[in-house]
Amino acid sequence: MKSSETMRIGELAERFDLAPHVLRHWESMGLLTPAARVNGRRRYTGDHVVRVMTIIRAKAGGLSLEQIREVLDAAGQSARRALLQRQHAGLERRLEEIADSKRLIEHLMECRAEDFSQCPDYRRIIEGGLQGLHGDTCLVKRDPDAL
Repeated sequence: MKSSETMRIGELAERFDLAPHVLRHWESMGLLTPAARVNGRRRYTGDHVVRVMTIIRAKAGGLSLEQIREVLDAAGQSARRALLQRQHAGLERRLEEIADSKRLIEHLMECRAEDFSQCPDYRRIIEGGLQGLHGDTCLVKRDPDAL
């Protein structure tokens, strides 16, 4: 998009697979600066495209619309950095939780116990967390006749 080109709200929304009302909502929240109006219709620029991409990526990163507004409106780099550091720490915690859940699911997929809740490894995981579970195989032997 050339810097002199503009697009209507529907074109901008379609570019990101959004409904136009989402862009209007973001404008009302102060996330998106109001577009210039030509004959009463909103006209968006390349700067709006960048801003919408920023909002979408921030949402994908787990920020709420209010948090995104705080980051976008932060008074200077240090204020913005402090806000983002808190969000980064939260993402790190979520990634650890996801990795733990993934390891538990991987164990359960390989668990040979008829009733996984009776598996000693499963019980160790549930009682003590996932710290010790890194590629361990299930201790419970499957009954060869059950195959």
